[in-house]
Amino acid sequence: MKKDEVPAARLIKLEDDMAKYKPETTDLTADSLRQFVQDYLDGKMKQHLLSQDLPEDWNKSPVKVLVASNFDSVAFDDTKDVLVEFYAPWCGHCKQLVPIYDKVGEHFEKNDDIVIAKMDATANELEHTKISSFPTLRLYKKGDSLSIEYNGPRTFEGITKFVESGGVEGAGVEEAEEETEDDDTPKKDEL
Repeated sequence: MKKDEVPAARLIKLEDDMAKYKPETTDLTADSLRQFVQDYLDGKMKQHLLSQDLPEDWNKSPVKVLVASNFDSVAFDDTKDVLVEFYAPWCGHCKQLVPIYDKVGEHFEKNDDIVIAKMDATANELEHTKISSFPTLRLYKKGDSLSIEYNGPRTFEGITKFVESGGVEGAGVEEAEEETEDDDTPKKDEL
C-alpha cells in the first residue's frame, strides 16, 4: 500500500497462493466494511493485483517492459513468440542476468515474430501466472495460452537456442509442477 492510501482496508486470503481484495470505496464506515465482506463472501469481488504504471517508453528498447496492465496484450499476442523474464530488482541472480538478457533482446530486435520482455514480479501481479522464484523465464508461444519455463543455462547461447527452438531446448518443468529442492534461486517467500 502506498502512504497516501492509508488508512484503508484489505481482505487477504492466505492459502497456497495469497489473494488480496480491496474495497470499491475508501470509506471505512461500518456499513461499507460490512458490504465489502459480504461481497467477498458472495464471490462478487475480483482479486486486487499490484500493477505499476505503464511507462511511456515501455517498447522503445530491445527488451520490452511489461506491467500487469499490458502483460496479456503482449504475452498472448497470437502473432508472436514472447519470452518474459520475471525478476525482482533486489535479486542478485537477476542482476547477473541483465547484460545477457539485454544481448538476447538485441539479437531478436529485428525479428517481428519474437518479443523479448521483462516484468518486475514484485510490483506487478497476474491472476493467471504465479512466480515463486527469481529470475523466472517463460516463453509464451504464439497461439498458445500456456507458457514454457526455461531451466537451461543462463547464457546467451542457451536462452537464444530456447527461443529459436520454440521452447524445446532448455525447457523445464511445466507451470504446475513443483520445483526441485536443489534449486538455489531465491524464492519470493524467502524475503
